[in-house]
Amino acid sequence: MASDRRNQVMVGDLPDDFLRVSSDPTAQQIAQDERVAQILQAQQQAGVSFVTGNIAGRLSITIVTAKLTKNYGITKMDPYCRIRVGHAVFETPTSYNGAKIPRWNKCVQCYLPVGVDSMYLEIFDERSFTVDDRIAWCHITVPQSVLNGETLDDWYPLSGRQGEEKEGMINLVLTFTPIQNLPMGSFVCPQPAMVIPQVVSPGMFYTPMQPVVGGAPVYQQPQLPPTSAQSPLYTEEDIQLVKDMFPAIETDVIQSVFVAQRGNKNAVINSLLSMSSDQ
Repeated sequence: MASDRRNQVMVGDLPDDFLRVSSDPTAQQIAQDERVAQILQAQQQAGVSFVTGNIAGRLSITIVTAKLTKNYGITKMDPYCRIRVGHAVFETPTSYNGAKIPRWNKCVQCYLPVGVDSMYLEIFDERSFTVDDRIAWCHITVPQSVLNGETLDDWYPLSGRQGEEKEGMINLVLTFTPIQNLPMGSFVCPQPAMVIPQVVSPGMFYTPMQPVVGGAPVYQQPQLPPTSAQSPLYTEEDIQLVKDMFPAIETDVIQSVFVAQRGNKNAVINSLLSMSSDQ
């Protein structure tokens, strides 16, 4: 109905940044991270894990705590940790009032691509009215003992404004399971769909989204086995119906959940409801 469409039109002055792409790398990073988090959360709610075929095994990383050198906030800092392995990015919950000794005890599991033996870690102070402040970072090489099957509980030095390896320490517990020891059916090989930006170098923000040359995409949609008379998992009408119910969730996130739930509309709605309630 024309009247319904008119009711959806925004009335009043447009914001100053309408239809403008910010050149601020920090703003671009925040927008990209929000998109990444939505896709990851949708896939986790659906209970599906997608990886590529070029995988050495599964790496379990427990981010336990940190001992930071300085408090950079006006009050106590609210630190959270972001960690990147290969092309996958994960975040811990925020340790509110964690100050110089934040505790997370967050365990993340990711698939370690063949040839990748390191991770890049950053610690941010969550801010309410300004951009989150990055206060520490480090580049960690996965020890060979971990790749050989040992569980390692160790402290790693952090770099930051105080200097190289002078911003404190972070405690990680690392465990690696080779691909041949993983249970059958624990992952599927997907069809590439999208990639995320690459890190230019330690201590720098991500660049705007670019294809990863010679690398594997991160967030991908599963490739279903071919059948002779397989009906579509969803239609454009299905997507639009769910989009009307969840206007704040991007279309590609909804499509990802549809694929994960094999087109089961009720299961898709339940997953998105659960995702929305967690935000």
